[in-house]
Amino acid sequence: MQENNLMNKANNPYANALDGLELNDPVSAFFDFCREREKIRLARESGDAYPWTDDIIFQKGRFLNVFREDDPGSKAILSFAKDLEEDLPMLIHALFFSRWCNKQKTLDTLSSDILLEPKDLLLTLKSFDSWCNLTAYPVEPIHWEGKQYSRLDAAVQLFPEIKESLAQIIIESKGNVIKATNSVNALFKMENDFPIFMAIIDLAWFRPDIINPKSEVPTGIGAVAYLDRLQKHLGLKNHQETCEKMIELQKNTGQKRNGHFILLILNIYHVNAENTIAILMVQNYLKEKMSFNLSGYEPEEAEIFSIDLIVNFISSP
Repeated sequence: MQENNLMNKANNPYANALDGLELNDPVSAFFDFCREREKIRLARESGDAYPWTDDIIFQKGRFLNVFREDDPGSKAILSFAKDLEEDLPMLIHALFFSRWCNKQKTLDTLSSDILLEPKDLLLTLKSFDSWCNLTAYPVEPIHWEGKQYSRLDAAVQLFPEIKESLAQIIIESKGNVIKATNSVNALFKMENDFPIFMAIIDLAWFRPDIINPKSEVPTGIGAVAYLDRLQKHLGLKNHQETCEKMIELQKNTGQKRNGHFILLILNIYHVNAENTIAILMVQNYLKEKMSFNLSGYEPEEAEIFSIDLIVNFISSP
């Protein structure tokens, strides 16, 4: 597991998020959380009445689903960018727009065809009370060839002009998520490159030949505290080894989806890696168990629980 701008322990406000928590077996706590969260999803989708669980924290809190494809935001992006796999620049355009927007209601309203009509797109976006999600993660102005673009201007004006350039940069990264993210941000000059990372990791869902779902990615700042606990408990050297071990252990938990094991090490969003696990959701759950005050978490949409607690993904061979 590698490090880039997505994680800097020195500047990580969540690095000590679990200080004071006594947890004898963080592995069991993790999988217990996943099983209960998935049970709630299945009960809700089957039409059972609220609260779907006896756990008071699950009743009152907002937590992502264990599997990425079950969350409305992921479904909106998949639908918005569908059928664009054969046109790589257009697919990249759609994914970057989706991540700069990051609002389910907006994406559900639009078709990717409107991206080719910037004037119509601008008018449509301005017709919404808020066209983008302002609380999930920050999206700063970006730079391109000496000019600065606001979030809206980048989404509407810049991306259609640079989609071929972005495609070439990403192709030259040879499937490596971190290299692609860093190469794009060398031009965008963002302090927080998370939106770039998410757009590129989304690409693995559609074009695994361009972005390898098995590519190593950095530990997200929101996942550090719990991964540190897991690493110590398992007696391993680093987060990479820890994640690989958790994937191995996950295969004995019965957590299957179409023959794949999903490991979400996240807080806000997720990735279509072949194998993955949810760390930050567990972290927030345990913080509630400790009677921590989670004030400051103001999710704009139902599938988003925490604000700007950056995610991480890791997939196993």
